Amino acid sequence: MSHEAPWPVLDHDLEFFRQELDSFLPARLFDAHNHLYRNADFTAAVPPLAASGPAVVDWPLVLERMREILPGRRFAALSFPYPAVGLDTAAANEFLAAECRQHPATLGQMVVTPAMDPEFVRETVRRHRFVGLKCYHLFSPRTPTWDSAVEEYMPEAQVKVAHEEGLSITLHMVRARALSDPVNQHSIRRLAEKYPNARWILAHAARGFNVHHTIGGIASLRGLKNIWFDTSAVTEAGAFEAIVREFGASRILYGADFPVTHMRGRCVALGDSFIWLTPENLRLNAAYSNIRPVLVMLESLRAHKQAAWNLNLSDGDLEKMFWDNAAELYGYRENAHAAQ
Repeated sequence: MSHEAPWPVLDHDLEFFRQELDSFLPARLFDAHNHLYRNADFTAAVPPLAASGPAVVDWPLVLERMREILPGRRFAALSFPYPAVGLDTAAANEFLAAECRQHPATLGQMVVTPAMDPEFVRETVRRHRFVGLKCYHLFSPRTPTWDSAVEEYMPEAQVKVAHEEGLSITLHMVRARALSDPVNQHSIRRLAEKYPNARWILAHAARGFNVHHTIGGIASLRGLKNIWFDTSAVTEAGAFEAIVREFGASRILYGADFPVTHMRGRCVALGDSFIWLTPENLRLNAAYSNIRPVLVMLESLRAHKQAAWNLNLSDGDLEKMFWDNAAELYGYRENAHAAQ
């Protein structure tokens, strides 16, 4: 493969896919965590990962890059803008809406900020036929934003709109211990119970980059009927296993997290936190063997495979996780929406 293109897919990535994943992955993949964006819509500095790639990331580009890594599969997606400080949210949401109209294989979630009036959110969702809301801690008024409670970047008044409109909410929770944090546990349970028609998707396996935070906190959500979990960018199996043990295979959604998919390395638990191991922060030339990191997406899919093995999941369970759960959540029919 070419080493010149942004975010290259290398020969050893493709060999890894053939050896580790080709026989494991179902034929259809519904990606519940995908970003479509234009660098021109960042009014402050362009986020480094976005700056290292194409200036416009539209659905045809994502589809091309996914087919390159995961050949022979059919794809659909839930997409939202790339949230960042200084994002022109109006322009970002307009671009997303145009992509969704032109390419029915991707559905859209509106990026929201705490400053948005709830009725503006409602009107925008209806006008663009968005299926959900995407909040993010960087829009929180708290400093540092990593310490924010859920309500500080997903205001209750907007959750009420999601409840009344039957929308999903993709939540990348923060605070140091993620789902093991009592403040997060209280917020999610309170809002989920008070607004049962809002469907929560807890991104990154409930931000299980340290798998022990999801393992330790998953029971706090027991019994909630409107909670799902996407698997995006998580590269250890334990968080997936904890979710399936508590909620079954029907509440977990495959997520890729383009363009994080095209980073190299993996994220691992370290003490009570986590660290991304990438070529930039590893001394690979000092290792005892030839280490060639693969794409984060491939590491995440191998974690899916390990979880499936450890839990003795059936082919039917995998079909649910990789397609059926998301399709059912959004009423998505492959023929009607022309999945690609």
